[in-house]
Amino acid sequence: MITYDGGIHVLDGETLKVAHTVALDGFNRVNPAGDDTGVIVSTEAGFQVLDAAAGRMTDITWPGAKPGHVVLHGGRTILFTDGTGEVHSFASKDLADGKPSGRQYKTAQAHHGVAVELGDGTLVVTLGTEESRSGAIALDKDGKEIARSEECPGVHGEAVAQGEVVGLGCEDGMLLFKNGAFVKVKSDRAYSRIGNQAGSEASPILLGDYKIEPDAELENPGQFALIDTATNSLKVVPMPEGVSYSFRSLGRGPKGEGLILGTDGKLHVIDPATGAITNAWPVVGAWKEPMKWQEPRPALFVRDDTAYVTEPATRKVHRLNLTTGKIVGSVELPAVPNEISGTLSAH
Repeated sequence: MITYDGGIHVLDGETLKVAHTVALDGFNRVNPAGDDTGVIVSTEAGFQVLDAAAGRMTDITWPGAKPGHVVLHGGRTILFTDGTGEVHSFASKDLADGKPSGRQYKTAQAHHGVAVELGDGTLVVTLGTEESRSGAIALDKDGKEIARSEECPGVHGEAVAQGEVVGLGCEDGMLLFKNGAFVKVKSDRAYSRIGNQAGSEASPILLGDYKIEPDAELENPGQFALIDTATNSLKVVPMPEGVSYSFRSLGRGPKGEGLILGTDGKLHVIDPATGAITNAWPVVGAWKEPMKWQEPRPALFVRDDTAYVTEPATRKVHRLNLTTGKIVGSVELPAVPNEISGTLSAH
């Protein structure tokens, strides 16, 4: 699934050929729905499910202003609507039968937030207002608050590590939810924003971006963060000299390895235990991050042992084998690619 200005291209995961084109005005964002045919599109009217196999938008919708983060965890899909503070959580497989009836929750105040539901029904959800965000609360399966932390200024994004440890990014480190309680992992700087994270069930270590310029209009980060959820520690690792990345650059490989698509056009492979960059595979040409976050830049989507990487400058998308580091397919698209996502299995 690749968005462009005016719609979405649905590509075959093996051949990369455009199987369907869905016209859709506005700036649209795409996320896996959690099953093997659906993709959730954030449209101007709310969340809407796209049937990738059929190549059409369905009538399954969750209306609401500013549809934001979509989280998949433990066979559940969790939607957070920024404009209303509404959380919808449902079993991903239920999408096959139409709009699922699942769990609903509404935050005290609408904000740009995120929620994760764990296997025992615990719901971890951010705290904030339109002006500021401060932390998170945890609710049990019956909706009763069981934990709270307001030690996470500017809370943004989430990832889940091995053992169902939830990580939320802060402007001074990371907030973890583990063993029924919140734990703050502080960085050694007054300002160090971790706004985007990537987790893996195969690793206790989370990969995060790491920005240190509070007043920058656009910071090109020269380092990344590794947060060990077992030891509650944070390590900052430099990128190679002169290489940066964007919020669409982070991923995890099949064995839990960290992946960062660098501005040098290479996919950097990181050993999360040591922070060592073990490989740097050429994929696209060198690039610069645009000033506006909505504008196209190379983007990474990982499924199983395959990485899909867009290249807006050439209107291409590449398919990379994460075992060998070799490009196994490339195709030129009819329009400049922006965001990339997909179903949970090849379609």
